[in-house]
Amino acid sequence: MRVAGIMSGTSLDGIDVAVVDIRRGRITTIAHTMTAYPDAIRQRILAVSNRHCATSEISRLNFELGELYAKAVKTCCRKHNVPLDSIELCGCHGQTIYHEGRGLRRNTLQIGEADVIAERLGMPVVSGFRTRDMAAGGQGAPLVPFADYLLFASEKLNRVALNIGGIANITILLRGGSEAGVIAFDTGPGNMIVDQLVERLTAAKYRFDRNGAIAAGGTVNKPLLDGMLKNRYFRAKPPKTAGREQYGAEFIENLIASGVPLIDLIATATTFTAATIAAAIYRFAPQTEDLIAAGGGTHNCTLMNQLTAFLPTCRVTTTAEFGVDPDAKEAVAFAILAWRTWHRQTGNLPGATGAARAVVLGKISTK
Repeated sequence: MRVAGIMSGTSLDGIDVAVVDIRRGRITTIAHTMTAYPDAIRQRILAVSNRHCATSEISRLNFELGELYAKAVKTCCRKHNVPLDSIELCGCHGQTIYHEGRGLRRNTLQIGEADVIAERLGMPVVSGFRTRDMAAGGQGAPLVPFADYLLFASEKLNRVALNIGGIANITILLRGGSEAGVIAFDTGPGNMIVDQLVERLTAAKYRFDRNGAIAAGGTVNKPLLDGMLKNRYFRAKPPKTAGREQYGAEFIENLIASGVPLIDLIATATTFTAATIAAAIYRFAPQTEDLIAAGGGTHNCTLMNQLTAFLPTCRVTTTAEFGVDPDAKEAVAFAILAWRTWHRQTGNLPGATGAARAVVLGKISTK
């Protein structure tokens, strides 16, 4: 079965589309494309993400994003000469604008109307993956670990799959382990803090630290770093999730109020990401032999070099070694999860989300 996966993450850089073939247990990536969000759309998403806003704006964006997602799939197909009618199913994560994974009021909201996507593409679309896990007592995240297990688990090696998007998360894959034994959680910030600081430093000319060059030119402020590392989130046991609610605009304003120069804040935030990833691995997966990274953070040389230095007994590589573009992994994951939903198979891992049981995820918009 040929399936398209659509992912747009907390970094708000754009829409990732992956087309995969799933046949007899084999998962093959056929195509991948990233379509950047128009700046106006990005700013409007920020304006409704964990903010007081008009419900009319959320409703309008929900439909507009559905149109953009459908166009992104068509762009991917056109760019890679994949016939649109060869794709039988689509899975769309949607754009998270609010996520509260803990407590009695746990809830989540992703926008990007799946009915619009189904109508424009002429295929069934699976969406709303997180809500069923939360209804079953889970945190609704992380969901990518199911795909990590299928793609990277080994009979011989202890591995950790790492994704560095806006938020960083890890999936612990013990050698010879079953899917029931998988542990996964958000380690803390990925690129989110750095991206916001780079926008401030460059007056929005740049949205990320290309190759980690800015961080490499700054000086880590150790007192500030030590203070950030004391946050109780890093002492909490999994399952746990993080997002823009923790590391969004308010967090950035507090950093800037410290008076530390922006270039040094970027260096400090980069080290903060690397340190929290490494600390999570030391605490929960000290036996790790392979660290398999994906996401936009893999392009940040300063960050990747810091990870290698923090984890000297671990081989640090990327998903490219396993035939998965590091920028495509999450889109691939939601294609896989959509396939499982279509076949009425469970898609969450209770050990990762904290759900009481494994459940079939998502809602299906028929063509």
